[in-house]
Amino acid sequence: MDQPPAKPAATRRTNSHFRKRGTPLPPADARRQGDISQLAYLQMGGRDPAIAFLNSDHPALGGRPLDIATASAEGYVRVAGIIRASAVPAGAA
Repeated sequence: MDQPPAKPAATRRTNSHFRKRGTPLPPADARRQGDISQLAYLQMGGRDPAIAFLNSDHPALGGRPLDIATASAEGYVRVAGIIRASAVPAGAA
């Protein structure tokens, strides 16, 4: 008697293409990272402009705004000032 072909074992998907951090982000750094991301999202007209700004080198800051804002309270203030200065007026986005 013919038996149906065996189904291959289900493969488990992994996110192995993401690099794992050795240690988690300290709470204060994580808070600044979340706060600056939210500020950029709200002030710059949405997700795409915020991501582009936060992840691109900024000459006045000397690095990526997300890294600068996450690293220290002073860096957060500098990046937040630039975001507020370049805010998209309400209704223009």
